[in-house]
Amino acid sequence: MINRRTLLAGAATATGATALGAATLGSSTASAEPATQHAAPKGRYRIDLHAHFLPPEYRSALIEHGHFTIGGYPTPTWSPEADLAFADYYGIAARVLAVSDPGVSFLAGKEANDLARYCNTYAAGLIKRHPKRFGSFAVLPMPDVAASIAELAYALDVLHLDGVTLLSAYDGVYLGDPRYEPLMVELNRRSAYVFVHPAAIPDSAKPKLPVPDFLAEFTFDTTRAAIMMMTTGVLNRYPNIRFQLSHAGGTLPFLTHRIGVASQTAVGRFGLPKISLLDVQSQVAGMYYDTALSAAPTAMNSVLAATSRDHIVFGSDWPFSALVLDQHGDHDPAPGLSQTFTSEQRLEIERRNPLKQLPRLKAAIGK
Repeated sequence: MINRRTLLAGAATATGATALGAATLGSSTASAEPATQHAAPKGRYRIDLHAHFLPPEYRSALIEHGHFTIGGYPTPTWSPEADLAFADYYGIAARVLAVSDPGVSFLAGKEANDLARYCNTYAAGLIKRHPKRFGSFAVLPMPDVAASIAELAYALDVLHLDGVTLLSAYDGVYLGDPRYEPLMVELNRRSAYVFVHPAAIPDSAKPKLPVPDFLAEFTFDTTRAAIMMMTTGVLNRYPNIRFQLSHAGGTLPFLTHRIGVASQTAVGRFGLPKISLLDVQSQVAGMYYDTALSAAPTAMNSVLAATSRDHIVFGSDWPFSALVLDQHGDHDPAPGLSQTFTSEQRLEIERRNPLKQLPRLKAAIGK
């Protein structure tokens, strides 16, 4: 079993060395801003691929089970009306909704299955009422792999949702672990789009720091999941799965070279396959990276060093980003992007790239 404790032990040196850099990646300003601030495109054009929702019964279940915060952020309220108002204000044409951490993994058995079905059916209803304004990534009743495969089939074949959401780990077991192999086989067969969202770390597996998980630990956990999928060969075995990594991939772009070098030493002691530097670079470049809470040049330039611009997609992280976005009154949800990208390049990142990955939504919206 490769769990949080095992992987954390092997990554301790790298995590310590990069914690300050990771915090910088998530900041809203750069220490050395470029001379030119490009103009943002006008109109309601954005396609939001890091968009959360909390339908009523789901939020009630969270609160009932003590989830008053998510990653240290107060569990927000949500409604379709507030969602549309937010999107209209910030020039967002459509939001592809996803359940955030902890998914439905705080339940088990029939309760988890029923809550996943409720969330997915709720999303499908929104799409039916507003086909040009909403899409959705299905939540699965993980870590129950058999039940998740069944819900995946229902969500994609019956409800016609746009993809699925997976957390970086479930019960301390990361994506890439062999027990998830049957699900990966099915996702690959379907050429599924998979939104990977970080999960909160158990208190027993993380240092005691006076900051909430969503500020730093979330970025590290996305990185751990991506490293696991590379070192266990998931990305090579299942090339049809398109993985989107939250928050600009966490610290993965920064660590790309280091992971390739370290694969011959530290990673090898876990009995995992040794991956070359070139293989690491190729696998990192093949995933997709969203801009949620990561629009600053420090983050975007790191992503551009690891992959091409056509692998960057827009994400708002709303309503979990509400406290941040409410500070901006200029109708631009990611003003930092204009410090790195021109208006035309922002159109590519915020609209064209997302629509290329989601044919149902593209057909509904048009050009």
